[in-house]
Amino acid sequence: MEKTIRPYVLAECNWKAVKETRYTVAILPWGATEAHNYHLPYATDNFQAEFVAIEGARKAWEKEAKVIVLPTIPFGVNTGQMDISLCMNMSPSTQYAVLKDVVEVLNGHNIQKLVIINSHGGNNFKQMIRELSLDFPKVFVCSINWWQASNAKSYFDEPGDHAGELETSAMLHIAPHLVLSLDDAGNGSAKKFKIKGLQEGWVSAQRQWTQVTKDTGVGNPVRATQKKGKAFLDVVVQNVADFLEELHQADVNNMYE
Repeated sequence: MEKTIRPYVLAECNWKAVKETRYTVAILPWGATEAHNYHLPYATDNFQAEFVAIEGARKAWEKEAKVIVLPTIPFGVNTGQMDISLCMNMSPSTQYAVLKDVVEVLNGHNIQKLVIINSHGGNNFKQMIRELSLDFPKVFVCSINWWQASNAKSYFDEPGDHAGELETSAMLHIAPHLVLSLDDAGNGSAKKFKIKGLQEGWVSAQRQWTQVTKDTGVGNPVRATQKKGKAFLDVVVQNVADFLEELHQADVNNMYE
């Protein structure tokens, strides 16, 4: 079956197309490379971020929104997992340097809207976006945690925090050939902080991952299914696409009502 170039995916485009297109919104999928229990691949976050970004862009493009998906950044903040083999860490300061370079290019080519599709809980772009607003005041930057784009509790019995039912279901839909049998998965049981404020969430601190979980998962994947993953991702992608279309039409100098 012949495949066509997707005009909203920069990696597949050529200069003939790019130089003739006036893009309004750039989309940057950002994931991580880390262990995901025993049954999911190390690139789980990258597959998910790229899937949501490309499918959301496809739907927005069909509504004539001139969006373009940039290549995925495959490394995230994994400072609490340095003792797990080949969990790759990119420190927040390095992330900011990468992000600043990306925005500098977009600004130079008059693309004034950037959406980061984040797929890793250890990544947090809020403060970086604040700093970028001083360096590039004409560029509107925002970040989406794709798993929060719909109410996960409506689709999953126990969504889980890492490699649980939600992520496993998503990967069964996105890349089922990379998911081992759930018989090979750990149960994702995890310890919690002993201190009350940390338990309740109004105090934040980094978790030392191997002290929290034996299988690197947090959340039991046993009830994950492809059907659940598809149902959830369909809604997530549509919500992201609707946002991209609105952002395409928006005037960044007139964002409030």
